[in-house]
Amino acid sequence: MIIESLKSLYNRDLNKLRVEIESYENEKALWKTDKNIANSAGNLCLHLVGNLNNYIGAELGKTGYIRNRELEFLLKDIPRAELIEKITATIAMVDHVLSELTAEDLEKEYPVVVFQDTMTTGYFLIHLITHLDYHLGQINYHRRLLDF
Repeated sequence: MIIESLKSLYNRDLNKLRVEIESYENEKALWKTDKNIANSAGNLCLHLVGNLNNYIGAELGKTGYIRNRELEFLLKDIPRAELIEKITATIAMVDHVLSELTAEDLEKEYPVVVFQDTMTTGYFLIHLITHLDYHLGQINYHRRLLDF
């Protein structure tokens, strides 16, 4: 039950990320920053895709993904179509990896200590979706403030 709920939430919110990126009228605005807005929507999108491909794909799904977190914030002017491809691939990867998990897997210790203490895989998957949603809200505000 919880796995199906997680799959549904990740699918919903990653599709919302795709809609947000597609909704920019000015593609160049994806990469804008402003006085108090340090991260562009494009960089936040790369960060979310990298984060999920690392923690769900590489760690749980053994996909072989290798993350370069620094580049998620340094790269600029990636075409919108490429961002959308990355989101689409991430949706498929998350769905596949979560489909392979069992309820017992969610109770197991997550294979990497990410914070200062261990946690269950289920706890961390919930954390990752809240992280996705936090940045999704930032992207929504970014679009409404800087898409001109």
